[in-house]
Amino acid sequence: MLDGVLDQARWGSSAVLVVRGEPGIGKTALLDYAAGRAAGFRVIRAWGVESEMELAFAGLHQLCVPMLGRLDQLPGPQRDALAVAFGMREGPAPDRFLVGLAVLSLLAATAEDQPLACLVDDAQWLDQATVQCLTFAARRLLAEPIAMIFAAREPGDHDLAGLPWLTVTGLGDADARALLASAVGGRLDAEVRDRIVAETGGNPLALLQLPRGLGPAELAGGFWLPDPAAAGQPHRNQLSPAVPVASAPDASGCC
Repeated sequence: MLDGVLDQARWGSSAVLVVRGEPGIGKTALLDYAAGRAAGFRVIRAWGVESEMELAFAGLHQLCVPMLGRLDQLPGPQRDALAVAFGMREGPAPDRFLVGLAVLSLLAATAEDQPLACLVDDAQWLDQATVQCLTFAARRLLAEPIAMIFAAREPGDHDLAGLPWLTVTGLGDADARALLASAVGGRLDAEVRDRIVAETGGNPLALLQLPRGLGPAELAGGFWLPDPAAAGQPHRNQLSPAVPVASAPDASGCC
């Protein structure tokens, strides 16, 4: 599906996708995969930062800094609004509608030379002003060669929930066992292996981290029962039957 988003933008039509799932499920790996597949694109990446959630436009500034060389190409009111939002000039608090239009214009101007891929990780920690402006722009992209891909935890009360989305679930049993075996690197009792796979729900990060606190005897002896609460492992997501499901990428990097 990520390849489809990039291909759509590559052929001149914008595409937007929110990749969502529990912590450790592989969302960042999917963004890395998209970056690696974006041949011919200009790739711009940004990350939500939990400590900056109360700072208006902090996430937007991170995303837009590489494009600010085109600021003078924007219509005056949009240029001024974005410049005030980023502290580049003095003025009253900018109209967020104008800031959203400025982001839309800046993305379009940047994509004139080559397709543009904007990859935003940990979007659940973006400040509200950034979320509003990015989703405003995302809903209005039409014939521009732009791909916008967000990664976020399961949606809360934010505007990203209204964009096209894909839920990432845990690895299948075979891939989970292979990943666990690579993390253990020694003898692993089959019963212990199956218990770990079941308790982690195939979460790749949990599969890698859970064995680290265990000794060879615990892993090989067949008597250890994992405690997901003690391991900090989130419970398996309860997904609605209407939710489209995708597997996390396998070891080859394929989606």
